[in-house]
Amino acid sequence: MGIIFLTIALGIDPASAAQTLSPVANKPPLMPILAKSVCEKYPANDAIEALRLVCARDSSNRRLSEIASTETIVIGFVGGFVKADDTSHPEVLFASYLRERYTNGVSVKVFSNHDEKAALSYIMGHLDRDHDGFVSSEERKQARIVIYGHSWGASQTAVLAKGLQRLGIPVLLTIQLDIISKFHQESTLIPSNVAKAINLYQPNGPLHGRSHIVAADSALTTILGNVRMKYGYRAVNCNNYNWFVRTFNRPHHEIENDPRVWNQVAGLIETTVSTE
Repeated sequence: MGIIFLTIALGIDPASAAQTLSPVANKPPLMPILAKSVCEKYPANDAIEALRLVCARDSSNRRLSEIASTETIVIGFVGGFVKADDTSHPEVLFASYLRERYTNGVSVKVFSNHDEKAALSYIMGHLDRDHDGFVSSEERKQARIVIYGHSWGASQTAVLAKGLQRLGIPVLLTIQLDIISKFHQESTLIPSNVAKAINLYQPNGPLHGRSHIVAADSALTTILGNVRMKYGYRAVNCNNYNWFVRTFNRPHHEIENDPRVWNQVAGLIETTVSTE
């Protein structure tokens, strides 16, 4: 199981195609131009190193029949003051990977961690499947939503899940990477509308993640784990940050840039979007 890369054939000029079929043609056949995958498009981007293991996953034979018939909405939140389209951060590149990996049945969007209203509006727009301007109770019940985020984005992940709970909308999975809670945000209590949740954290540096998330109702929510990641003994490329961050707050961004983390996230989402 692995990545399905979206390739777009631009086609062959009819005249050129006819010439290649002629016995007197002296030009080689024109080859279709294929769109580059995110793994090929950003080879010199430091953040793409975080997706090294993800990009190496088997890219063959992902049958569309294995994807749930109801669209899965994946929401990502970047940390700090990062913009949602900043491709120097793996959260953004990972969203591009998901769009390529699942060409049908999955809708992916990344938001800054203060854009909860925009994220909620995006979700509600996709849930309104009959486009009548109203999300019915049945449409809400059928929602398939995954939320992931790092740092403040991890805190916002729990907040969005709670906002969806108030609207009677279920969440399949939340993934929180090194949670840094915002003021007045409860980022470690996972609401009962979430089916599964996982927390990956590291305990070092001036900014470090919360070590535990708990379920508001353990009968309804499964905590997949509070996974401690260790750094210091191995180098993780953090060159997508300036020297100050790399010197004084490195562990918090090592977990963000760790290929092992994103490979695990990719596996969790793969399991979630399938019909198995």
